[in-house]
Amino acid sequence: MPENSEDEAFWFETVKGVQKTPANRVVSTVKQQNRKQTEKVYYAVKQEFSTYSKFLDDFENGGIDKSTLKKFKREEFKVEAVLDLHGFKEDEAFAKVDSFIPQSYALGRRCVMIVTGKGTRVHPDEDIFAARGVLRKQVPQWLNMARLRAMILIFKHPSEKLGGEGALYILLRRNKEL
Repeated sequence: MPENSEDEAFWFETVKGVQKTPANRVVSTVKQQNRKQTEKVYYAVKQEFSTYSKFLDDFENGGIDKSTLKKFKREEFKVEAVLDLHGFKEDEAFAKVDSFIPQSYALGRRCVMIVTGKGTRVHPDEDIFAARGVLRKQVPQWLNMARLRAMILIFKHPSEKLGGEGALYILLRRNKEL
């Protein structure tokens, strides 16, 4: 036990001149915490979303009749609006998608497209099999969020002439309020 007494003696020697700060001089950190929360608004929103067990792009959706599904698969719907996410960071892209889908639905658009890009390697020396295309992987998950999925019938990656794996062809539900 001599070690404990040496440690205690050292501690008391170290804090000998320390005094408790009066309550009226305590600096509140609430403003700093609030600032941190506002900086991460999109992170908080993204982490709260819930996805369904089956993605909409599985084509096993009971909400679409056969003729509409056939037209969708053949890409016969005219694309009425395009959101290009090239150059956006993940947070900015999430905010754009989260406003683009409801806005398109409110305007009565039926078919829209989101261009995510295929993703690029930062350095040519990187492994060609390394994961790339963060937005390409994230946007389908965002489209399966409950609040966006309520406006979407189905989506898929279009043919190569419309962007292939670097885009999403989205069929919105009809807005019955219009």
